[in-house]
Formats: sequence, C-alpha cells, structure tokens
Amino acid sequence: MTEVLVVVDMQNGFITPETASVVPTVVDLVEHWERTGRDVVFTRFFNPPGSPYERLMHWTGFREPPENELIAELTDHAANSVAVVDKAQYSAFTGEMDKLVRLREWTEFVICGIATEMCVLKTAVDAFEQGFRPQIVTDASQTYMGAEAHEAGLALAARLVGSEQLTTVRSLLGSDHSSPTA
Repeated sequence: MTEVLVVVDMQNGFITPETASVVPTVVDLVEHWERTGRDVVFTRFFNPPGSPYERLMHWTGFREPPENELIAELTDHAANSVAVVDKAQYSAFTGEMDKLVRLREWTEFVICGIATEMCVLKTAVDAFEQGFRPQIVTDASQTYMGAEAHEAGLALAARLVGSEQLTTVRSLLGSDHSSPTA
C-alpha cells in the first residue's frame, strides 16, 4: 500500500468566505504528511479558451493569475511536492497523474481541497473506478457553494465510493502509526 495526499485546487480564486476556514486544516494536513515522508501532489485547475466550461456553462474564470495560482500558504509545499498537476477538468486523473501513479505505485489516494462536490468528488470516483482506494478528508475539503453543497458532495461520495472512504483529519492522523504519540 502506497499512499499519496492529493491536494485539489487550493487556488486563490476558489478561496471565498465559504472556503477560507478550510485553509489552516489543509496546511496542517500537508505539513504532517510531509513530516512522515509520504508523497504529496497538488492540482491546479485552468480553464482554457474553448473549454466545455466556457462553451456549455459560459464560465470564463481561471484563465490567468492571480486566481489560478495556488494559495500563498501552500506554494512552498507545492514546490517541494512530487508534482503540481495542471488540469482543465474536474479530476486529478490526467495523463500526467496516470504516469505518476504507475511510476510511484500509489494505491491509496487521500484527497482534500476544493470543491467537495466537484473536483474532490470526481478525483475520488476516478480513483475508485481504477481500482484504487480513495479517502476524502471531509474536514479538509470545502466548497464555495456553501455547506449544503459540501454535504451533498459527501453524500454522493458515500454512495459512489463507500462511506468507509470518508474520513477526518483526526481519524486519518490517529491511524497513522508513524505519528508521534502524545
């Protein structure tokens, strides 16, 4: 079993009053994960001209900085990570990610970030459908659409990948045998 922490789309443009509270939790999780020496991958969403988001949803955001840049609290961590995977889709499972999965032999994906009901969920479902174990860290994920959308995303995740794949930072780190005991 080889785990990777996938930090999804923690970008300036996704930090809103609804998502800002999750930033310290994600940073703490990343810092703990790094201390254990396990792999971390960050994703960044981009919305190129002509994308389905533009054509079908009439949304033209995330074309340029500063909104598409990773938040300042995570830039140093991203620079030291296994990779920053750029994507123009919901899922982290791009061609680049598929290559990393094979190279690093990851079998478990611990997923956190923004947005619970979109990119976090789609990444978990894609991992599941490829035969891997996804775990969504519920208190290290959030959405700019508010609590109702976050809860809806978690309900869908429970249905699509199993409720056992939903965890919290405390549960995740409590089961981490490499963490120091108090």
